[in-house]
Amino acid sequence: MPIPRRALVAAAVALVLPLSACGSGDSGGSTDASGRIEGDITFQTWNLRANFKPYFEGVVADFEKKYPGTHVKWIDQPAEGYADKISADAAGGTLPDVVNVSPDLVAPLAKAGLALDLDKSAARYKKEYLAGAWAGHQVPGMTGTYAFPWYLNTGPLFYNKSLFERAGLDAAQPPTTYDELFTDALRLADKSDGKVATLANVPTIEDFGRYGVELMNKEGTAFSFNDAKGVQLLTKYKELYDAKALDPQALTATPESSGKKFLTGAVAMNPGSALDLGNFKKQAPNLYKNIGITDQITSTGKVNMYVMGVMVNSRTKHTPAAVAFAHFVTDAQNQMSFAKKVAIFPSTAGSLDDPYFTKEDGTDETRVRVAAAKSLKNAVNYTPVLFSEQMKTALRNEIAKALQGKQSPRTALDNAVKACDTLLRQQG
Repeated sequence: MPIPRRALVAAAVALVLPLSACGSGDSGGSTDASGRIEGDITFQTWNLRANFKPYFEGVVADFEKKYPGTHVKWIDQPAEGYADKISADAAGGTLPDVVNVSPDLVAPLAKAGLALDLDKSAARYKKEYLAGAWAGHQVPGMTGTYAFPWYLNTGPLFYNKSLFERAGLDAAQPPTTYDELFTDALRLADKSDGKVATLANVPTIEDFGRYGVELMNKEGTAFSFNDAKGVQLLTKYKELYDAKALDPQALTATPESSGKKFLTGAVAMNPGSALDLGNFKKQAPNLYKNIGITDQITSTGKVNMYVMGVMVNSRTKHTPAAVAFAHFVTDAQNQMSFAKKVAIFPSTAGSLDDPYFTKEDGTDETRVRVAAAKSLKNAVNYTPVLFSEQMKTALRNEIAKALQGKQSPRTALDNAVKACDTLLRQQG
């Protein structure tokens, strides 16, 4: 599903671009990408023309100039209902030649045999991308890689220094481990008589991953986030919730509502991106003066990243052209150009070593960009590829019951795993 534009994302960062792609699908395509690069293909994005029309028209023109026998039709559509459109196109045999997908979108297409396996058809390009990014569109239980990595995103944890200081905490030493986070959160709640929470969101599947929980078996046939570590994390969150160190409205919070809580000083910490700094400066200048910036907290040493990709329809009539275009859109030069237009990060190897991502200039915005780029080199996408929106809802519902004391953390996670495994079997 497309990830909506939003200011503060619960797991780490705003994904500012809902991107996608479309072409002309048909049956009987070839998996051989080594032939002559020619023919008409269609590339579809959604909700991009308004802000990035010159960029994409330039990419298409450059490709057609490089390969005179090709013609790329670029279509842009509204963001709403895109996942449903992909499903309808897949069922109707009208799936695009080149499709920009998130990992959860590529999984059912790969299972249906509609996503070209790039490990077979385009393996020569693998070395051009970060290893973690290339692995982002692999599907548990299947061999192969089903989309070129495109843009990545991640971000830091922001905190309100003045709230830390009021609680007697050292604002120059924010928590760096989960134990420190939980200890500081309880202190902040105690010193403010429950008026200041440290966190505004219940744990998501990414949080369990960052905590070191094994989320799924390697075969991709069952979830496993109800292990001892998973229960331990949820038990800690229950303790925070009871002490009002987790915002009382966390059960129904959205990234937007969490962001507002942070802006008004009701919450001491919130994940975000470099984009948020401008928002703080404009909407909450007092917060901006007291903003602290620290790394994502993780037990694994690897931060969470979001990854988008560009998939090739396995039934395209013009496999060489479709593969060449998908690679062209995601090559180092085009990714770098795109990254300078919007706050995303390239997935190509070596691009994050560019001075744009390594050189400080004294501004907080650059500091966030540089830190995020450094962390992305070994970041992972903790959200399992097979973890659907329905599964996210099932997990959230069970967690809510545990926090409210209606069931134990162990029972909550057992029930969530059971529900998610049922949904997994329904995926086929």
